[in-house]
Amino acid sequence: MRLPSIDIYRGMVMFLMLAEVMHLYKLREVFDQDNIAGRIAEWIRFHTSHVEWVGCSLHDMIQPSFTFLVGVSLVFSIASRISKGQTKAQMLVHALWRSFALVFLGIFLRSLGKPQTNFTFDDTLTQIGLGYCLLFLVAGLSTRSVVAILVLVLVGYWGAFITYPKPSEGFDYAAVGVPADWGNHWKEGLLVHFNKNSNLAWAFDRWWMNLFPRPTEFLYSGGGYATLSFVPTFGTMLLGLLAGRMMKSNNDDRRRIGGLMLVGSICMLVGYGLDWLGVCPVVKRIWTSSWVLWSGGLCFVWLAVLSQVCDVWKFTAWGGFFTVVGANSIVAYVMSWTLEGPVIEAMKRHFGAIFSYAADRFATMLSSEKAGLTQLESLFYGVSVLVVFWIVLLWLYRQRIFVRI
Repeated sequence: MRLPSIDIYRGMVMFLMLAEVMHLYKLREVFDQDNIAGRIAEWIRFHTSHVEWVGCSLHDMIQPSFTFLVGVSLVFSIASRISKGQTKAQMLVHALWRSFALVFLGIFLRSLGKPQTNFTFDDTLTQIGLGYCLLFLVAGLSTRSVVAILVLVLVGYWGAFITYPKPSEGFDYAAVGVPADWGNHWKEGLLVHFNKNSNLAWAFDRWWMNLFPRPTEFLYSGGGYATLSFVPTFGTMLLGLLAGRMMKSNNDDRRRIGGLMLVGSICMLVGYGLDWLGVCPVVKRIWTSSWVLWSGGLCFVWLAVLSQVCDVWKFTAWGGFFTVVGANSIVAYVMSWTLEGPVIEAMKRHFGAIFSYAADRFATMLSSEKAGLTQLESLFYGVSVLVVFWIVLLWLYRQRIFVRI
């Protein structure tokens, strides 16, 4: 049983990831005026970039959506494997293999261009891989048990952070990569336990990451990302598991979609409320419990809307582009890590003069002092890479070649 809404959702998420190559955030440097064009460019910049710490942009929803869909898909995958006569032992072996493969692939891709293996565990694939086998085991439990485990994960992760000692007076934040002009991202009171590179997850990585061979001692993550995020990431997968059960239920469309919207709204309200009350901030980079609820709630709503449009109204023609991308999400992910540079170099080699001319003409049309050719050329090259990637994915789709782990 394949639902168009799930395939299209996955494709939309993967497209947002691939679209990074267009560097749309640079448009703010082109449309730098304080007018409608400038405000639109600023809105695009915000939603095509990760927030520095607290908050959420569209770009920040890529990883939680991909993670959420792992849980959703597992429900249908298990049902399909059972119908084919697979035993629980066989499915467990596959889950173990998939966990290992995801962690290995994440580390492998992160090591490209490095002098040695780059052991890191905050990548999307490694985070999912670390919790996938456990997710499979939990998938056999009742919904009530899944909810109980989810609550335990969220409360336990939050409790571990607030019981870890807060930074001492005079803590040298600059030494761990935190800028002095951190602005509204600085938190006080209870929330000081969640500040960048001075929290429990950072302390864990100061020990864990240095157990592996590395060229220099690990001191901190520049982005504040952490290995321990795999624990609440497991919570996001549990939300996806619950959503998958709702999608597969025998309830009528109205109750099914209404249920998705209700659960999503409650999660968002609780997640935002915890941040607003100063209990737990919404921070993606350390995957706080409130982030699990806020982003997970958005995933529920996103899936509900797509289900109404694609599964109930059967309006799927618009989503063909995304279906092609989502059908080979692992291939798309690997291409983004391995082929972006070579494709851009090939485009420069064969079509560089055309791209330069087009950028120059657009810069002239915009009549902006900061409408630099670099930003516009970057956009054009990015679009060309997306076109090439999509053509490859389309060929695989038409040949019915689907790469799975």
